[in-house]
Amino acid sequence: MSYAQELREHARIAILRLLEDAPRYTSNVSMMTDLLRRFGIGYTRDQVTAEVHWLQEQGLLVAEDHNGFVIATATVRGVEVAQGIVTHPGIQRPRPRV
Repeated sequence: MSYAQELREHARIAILRLLEDAPRYTSNVSMMTDLLRRFGIGYTRDQVTAEVHWLQEQGLLVAEDHNGFVIATATVRGVEVAQGIVTHPGIQRPRPRV
């Protein structure tokens, strides 16, 4: 697996875990971009938006676009992936939170 693919899978689980921890399981792309940088994932807003749309296509979150301001809300399935209850192709399995 390439570095880019590994990073993409890591970013996807990080986005889902951010949503799992967020009030109402909801956040916006701007906030998630800033938080991902703190975890060493230097994605741009466009890259985070692309991953949010991919996760939406997979049924793991719902995205709403308000004139370019994207808000994401995790689905039940997305939270299950974030918690490691189920796995999904293209998303890194989370490590246990011990």
